[in-house]
Amino acid sequence: MSASPRTPAMDGPELRPVPGGVTAPAGFRSAALHCGIKVAAPDLMLLAGDGPLTAAAIFTTNLVRAAPVLVSGEHLAATAGQARALLINSGCANACTGEDGMRDARQSAAAVAEALGCRAEAVLLASTGVIGVALKMPALLSGIPTAVRQLARDRGDEAAGAIMTTDTVPKQAAVTVDAGSGSFTVGGMAKGAGMIEPHMATMLGVLTTDAGIAAPLLRRALVEAASESFNAITIDGDTSTNDSLFALASAASGVVIDESRYPLFVRALTDVARDLALAIVRDGEGATKVVAVRVRGAAQQEDARAIARTVAGSLLVKTAVHGGDPNWGRILAAAGRAGVAFDPARASVRVGDVLLFERGRPHDDAAPLAAVHLRNTDVDIEVDLGEPDGAEATIWTCDLSADYVRINAEYRT
Repeated sequence: MSASPRTPAMDGPELRPVPGGVTAPAGFRSAALHCGIKVAAPDLMLLAGDGPLTAAAIFTTNLVRAAPVLVSGEHLAATAGQARALLINSGCANACTGEDGMRDARQSAAAVAEALGCRAEAVLLASTGVIGVALKMPALLSGIPTAVRQLARDRGDEAAGAIMTTDTVPKQAAVTVDAGSGSFTVGGMAKGAGMIEPHMATMLGVLTTDAGIAAPLLRRALVEAASESFNAITIDGDTSTNDSLFALASAASGVVIDESRYPLFVRALTDVARDLALAIVRDGEGATKVVAVRVRGAAQQEDARAIARTVAGSLLVKTAVHGGDPNWGRILAAAGRAGVAFDPARASVRVGDVLLFERGRPHDDAAPLAAVHLRNTDVDIEVDLGEPDGAEATIWTCDLSADYVRINAEYRT
């Protein structure tokens, strides 16, 4: 097990990393600019297909949902999974803004549709920033025509930069896939550093492909990929009002994804999504370490995932990791409150390769070796519940530092 972004299970000769992010696949163009929502930094991103796109999305499960989340859901339902463009603004979440926020979101989509010559329902939306603040609509609407004019294939890097809030670096990835009788590409970008506990945190993610795929199959693949990436990370336990993960397919490569090619497509989609998800963890607010929490020997995978998520979300575990303290008691205690039945007398705990607790017996003499592992920027924690050939799951998180408190205490001031 490793906290590094690309895991051995996802590597293979068919997947080749390529530059370009969301515009690495054929059939996509993007633009990014400063329209005036933020003081100076880029704050508007437009991603458009050269033609119609197949689309799918997963949105926040928070009951408090931002206007762009609601409008995008409506648009996907109205088009049965078809789209032409995705507009993202940063600097304002357009959340908890009532009917005015819904009107602003719909007006934004209509403005993009007019500029591109498509129906408004073919435009998807996402926003990120401060909750409860109205969008600066004159600024946003003035930026849309400029963004349409600037659409280009080589601006994926700029697109990834324009959607950031407290992120310190843009997050993007892409792979080209040999499908035997042809090749296709999967690209992506994401933003997020705080409010990260996706259940689909201010997390936004976009995955693109030039493969051809039907909307129901694309959504199925997106859900599967998200379960092993964006839904397998946590930074602070907060699920945002704006979490959105989009998948867009242009079919420009000529490769069609059917059931026989579906496993390879999911593998590529998951590979890119996992790279992006771990980049979010690595860029977590105040983070100095990426922590992979693996639970094995569980009765079923849902049990392993629940325990791993509880350990990964424990403030005591996260602070112990930050301080380099191999406190196995905090790990075991967190596992015990996850709501999953297991026998502690059969459990074991490792930090790195160092066994600290085994079947009711501590191995405190090994603590100095575990402390050495905790000096690394990539940390591994394993809890084995003792079930032979049992299920396993991994959740990624980061340590919790004083800088996290400082960043979020000053977020609006």
